[in-house]
Amino acid sequence: MTPTELQLRTDIVEVGRRLYARGYTASNDGNISVRLDGDRLLMTPTNVCKGFMNEQMMVITDLDGNKLAGERNPSSEIQMHLEVYRQRPEIQAVVHAHPPVATAFAVAGIPLDRAVLAEVVTTLGSVPIAEYATPSTNELPEAVRKYVKAHDGMLLANHGALTLGTDLFSAYYKMETIEHFANISFVARMLGGERLLSRDEVMRLQGLRGRYGIAAPAPICSDPVAASDMDSADCQVLFAPPSAAGERLVPGRISPVGADDEIRLTYRELTALIEDAVKHLK
Repeated sequence: MTPTELQLRTDIVEVGRRLYARGYTASNDGNISVRLDGDRLLMTPTNVCKGFMNEQMMVITDLDGNKLAGERNPSSEIQMHLEVYRQRPEIQAVVHAHPPVATAFAVAGIPLDRAVLAEVVTTLGSVPIAEYATPSTNELPEAVRKYVKAHDGMLLANHGALTLGTDLFSAYYKMETIEHFANISFVARMLGGERLLSRDEVMRLQGLRGRYGIAAPAPICSDPVAASDMDSADCQVLFAPPSAAGERLVPGRISPVGADDEIRLTYRELTALIEDAVKHLK
């Protein structure tokens, strides 16, 4: 075992421990992989709690998913990881977990694609939702294929979240960022809704990526509505409204009418409507 392989095994154990300690995984959920070299992956085994792994448990596979070394079998969701490595040769690590609030957004069908936090706009851009796919089947890599070239993080409908990185801890930190973003977005919506960063401010933040050494997999879409209907994502859909000259924050109320013509109200709006209706009954 080379020093590099030993260190990567140790790092996977540490990332698994952090995922479990933060409640991003429960029981045997989640999986982690990292490139050993151009032709091999080091991966967490199936049916093991990520908070109680050791270095010897890891499995080595080739890029077709064939096991090369290890007493256990690789994660049953290995095909999702392999799809990432096929589509993004520069990616060195993949983390999949079920962080509760981010997963709640995925279950509700709400992508994290509103320009709310400058740090998220700069590091991740937007976090879309890949369509639902049965876990551990070939449907899963097909679902992530649409977004993997343009995004370093995504939600998986009714499943969890997936993050990619140029190293293992980079991929893990993006998982932290997604859950942190989801928590803030949820609370802001309970407080009446977010104020969004303006389109001009988003573009300004995008321009800072180079200064911070952040490599963006894809630019922000010039037409978010049109891009959201495309079969494959070549840019990042991020909803940031236009603004008056110099204005950086814009009220960001979510439209009460959805794409399916359902009326969608916040709890506060619903309560106000009920109170008004009761007054008119008296």
